[in-house]
Parts: sequence; C-alpha cells; structure tokens
Amino acid sequence: MEQAGLPFPNIDPVIFSIGPFAVRWYALAYIAGLILGWRYCLSLCRRAPRFMEPSALDDLLVYVTLGVVLGGRLGYVLFYNLSYYLENPSQILMVWNGGMAFHGGMLGTLAGLFLFARRRGINPLAVGDIVAAAAPIGLFFGRVANFINGELYGRATDMPWSMVFPDGGLVPRHPSQLYEAVLEGLLLFILIVLLIARTDIRRYPGAIGGLFLAGYGIARFIVEFFREPDAQLGFPFADVTMGQLLSIPMILVGIAIMCRVLRRPPISENA
Repeated sequence: MEQAGLPFPNIDPVIFSIGPFAVRWYALAYIAGLILGWRYCLSLCRRAPRFMEPSALDDLLVYVTLGVVLGGRLGYVLFYNLSYYLENPSQILMVWNGGMAFHGGMLGTLAGLFLFARRRGINPLAVGDIVAAAAPIGLFFGRVANFINGELYGRATDMPWSMVFPDGGLVPRHPSQLYEAVLEGLLLFILIVLLIARTDIRRYPGAIGGLFLAGYGIARFIVEFFREPDAQLGFPFADVTMGQLLSIPMILVGIAIMCRVLRRPPISENA
C-alpha cells in the first residue's frame, strides 16, 4: 500500500558544530526573529507618531529577549509539564533540551516591556504596539524551526500534504508547524503592516497590541484542531487542548483592549 502524503525533508537540526559547540536551526530562528524584529521596530520608531527614540530600542531588545526566554521556559514548566519538573527541578534551567511555551513568553515580554516603559517614562501601550507589530516575524521563524526539528507536529491525517515525522510514528500527520508559521506569522504580520500603512491605527496606542493578542489567539485556537496535543496533557477539558484554553483569554483581552482604545480620541501625529 502506497504511503500517503509528502516525504518529510529530514534536515539536521544542527547547522554545524565545532567540538562541543553546536549551532542549531532553533537558535538561529530566535536570533533571526529578534534581529529582523528589532529592525522593523526601528523603522516604526522613526515614523510619526514618535513615542520613543530609536536609540532606546537597544535597551528594549534586552528586556524583550529576557522576557521571551525566561517567560517561555517558565510557562512551559507551569502550563505543560509541571509534575515532571517538580520531580526533576535541575532540568528547569536546561533550555537547550527544549521546552518553551509561547503564552509564557508573551507574559514575560509584557512584564519586560512594562518595566522598560516605566523606567523610560513612555506609554506602555505604545511600547507594546511596537513590539506586537514585530512579534509575528519571530513567530514565523520559530515555527519553521519547529518544523525542521520535527517537533510539535500535527494529528494523523490522510491529506495529500501530510508527512511522516521522525518522532511521530509511521502515521502521516498534519505539518501543523507550517500552518502556524503562515497564520500566526506571515498573515498576521501582513495584516498589521497593511493597517499601519493605510490607516491611522498607530494614533490609538494599544490598538496594535490588542489586534496581535486577538489575532494570535484566533490563529492558535484554529491550528490546535490540527496539532497533536502534548502527550503529558492530552485534552485537559473535553476535546479542548491546553493551547486553546490559554488562547481564549488572549482573544478576549485583545478584543477588549481594541474596543477600549479605539473609542478614545486619536493622539496627535506630532506626539
């Protein structure tokens, strides 16, 4: 019987290694996302309305990077595998073994940008908009790296584009990482870029951040129908995954923020 689907492009997760030092696609994805996101943030800071000086982005990048890494790891530990890490606390800091959660990384990023805005005396909603506008860039590269690693694959399917992942058994599965790369990364980024270019959305601090929260939450909720649930969790509630449970508050908060800030008078272009 002929196997359904497409062959998985078995790419080595390690790009190259020198002795014990190895450069992995996953690490490169984080670096590419942060650098390209920083460049896009830089371009936004140079446009009206100008909420912060471009030179302040160097400090913001540090806060955001720490928030992503620490929050992402802590979120994975708390939301996805708490019992394991309570039994093996020494594994918590071993991020090179994998285990990052977007929702935790988002909370860490929010904490980081709030501290940054407070220290600089800048409207935290405006800072959040700048970060949110660039976030889909990092999401795109991160999901592509998940695909290269053959992790976070989808549920079994007989669709023509299904793939047999190295650690997913002999069953063809949805390449759900690529679904996420397109929805959470590419399409969300295009939507935000078009709104910035063709509307005055930046004159409503918080609107872009709210749009990102709602947009990501909706995209993630949809993709979870195709993504294989985490083995240690399964379906925590009925047929709902942990990713969907965590996405619902994001959608509601994002919509609430947009409704609130869009009712306010727009700020001046010369702000």
